Amino acid sequence: MAIIYNIRNILHKLNNRRKKYSALLCERVRTPVLKSSGYCPTCAKNVTFTARDAWLRDHFRCSNCGSIPRERALMLVIEMYFPNWRNMAIHESSPGPRGASKRLSQECQKYIPSQFFLDQKPGSSVNNFRCENLESLTFANESIDLHITQDVLEHVFHPSEVFKEIARTLKPGGAHIFTVPLVNKSNPTKLRAKISESGQIVHTEPPIYHGNPISEDGSLVTAEWGFDICRHIFESCGLFTHIVCIDDVSKGIRAEYIEVLVTVKPNTAD
Repeated sequence: MAIIYNIRNILHKLNNRRKKYSALLCERVRTPVLKSSGYCPTCAKNVTFTARDAWLRDHFRCSNCGSIPRERALMLVIEMYFPNWRNMAIHESSPGPRGASKRLSQECQKYIPSQFFLDQKPGSSVNNFRCENLESLTFANESIDLHITQDVLEHVFHPSEVFKEIARTLKPGGAHIFTVPLVNKSNPTKLRAKISESGQIVHTEPPIYHGNPISEDGSLVTAEWGFDICRHIFESCGLFTHIVCIDDVSKGIRAEYIEVLVTVKPNTAD
């Protein structure tokens, strides 16, 4: 039975790869639905932005670095709010291989990328990543200038614990800068899955999975957030959050659900 399961698992992964590469090939031959020239905040170059699919959030790409709108919006906000980010201690959970993640890793000497490996000791190093669970970070109190997450918080089971841990580990004057699809907008946030007392996943809605940089099985969507996420954060850790909305086609920032959220920990003197 184990051999049959392994074969099925391998075939499932191969089929996912086939679908991925087929989609990329189809995208390249389609007529562009949007094309513009401008400046890319993630690779800091003058480029062309092109989308061959109407869903701009995933398809309006930079000709040089391949970044997408939410990544460019996040990098622009980092530059605007913390222009000295290169000298800061920056922790990014679940970074991707391109866009803001790539630029931060290349230009910030104190950049700390992390992934959560269930079978590894928290705080240990695994393939150049630090093993960190956002719900229980191993960082010391007030040791991080910036926490960065990109489309991560719709996959955690205990977001209140995440917000508390981020607040605990941020230095005064630091911030959590992040993207999360606010699909429910003005409607209340809806939970799609939770953990039972016995540790089992309970689905309250049909399961949906997003891409995962370390697993081809994807990441389960646990919540569909709305604008009330700001209230959830405040009730969890006492920090205020504001939402930055950018629509600037000259920087390749145009799409649905690309708001950037900034949770700030006040300076002690404030």
